[in-house]
Formats: sequence, structure tokens, C-alpha cells
Amino acid sequence: MTDFKDRERAEEAHFALEGETAFRVAARRNKLLGEWAAGLMKLTPEETDAYRKAVVQADFEESGDEDVVRKLLGDLTAAQADVSEADIRAKLEEMAIEARRQLLGGI
Repeated sequence: MTDFKDRERAEEAHFALEGETAFRVAARRNKLLGEWAAGLMKLTPEETDAYRKAVVQADFEESGDEDVVRKLLGDLTAAQADVSEADIRAKLEEMAIEARRQLLGGI
């Protein structure tokens, strides 16, 4: 019986760690996306820092990536940057890989 409980606790701990890791990767990805978009909008370093944080916050509006895509598309369109939704989604995938590489060392 103890083996079963130990295994159950280990699985719960592993599940919690995976969730925390996914959250950290998404937050890092969003910061990277914010920095990319800030560069396209020609923001100052101070504005870039604030914008990165705003992109991370936008991800809390709903589950999934649609809230981040919507924010970036709206802001980039308002800044008259020549970027499509497909460009944003491609960059989102690219930055997800980079964020995972940065946090997990390429695992």
C-alpha cells in the first residue's frame, strides 16, 4: 500500500512541476513576443519593458493564445506595422521554442 501512495505522490508532484514549467515557458515566450513587437513599433527601452509586461498580462484574459494574438495584432495594426496574424502566429511558435530552450536548456 505504501508503494502505491508513494507512486501517487510522485505522479502528483510530476504533474505540478509540468504545469509550473508550462506556465514559465508561456510567460517567457510572451516576454520575447512583447520585445519583438516593441521593436517593430519602435518603442523606447522603457516602453519596451512596460509592453513586455503588458503582453504577459494579456495572456491571463482567457485560456489559450488567442488573447495574446489579439493584443499583438491590435497594437501592431495601430502602430501601422506591416505584420499579419499569420506572422504573429509564426513568431509565437518560434518564441515558444526559444523560451523552452532558455528555460530548460534545449530539452
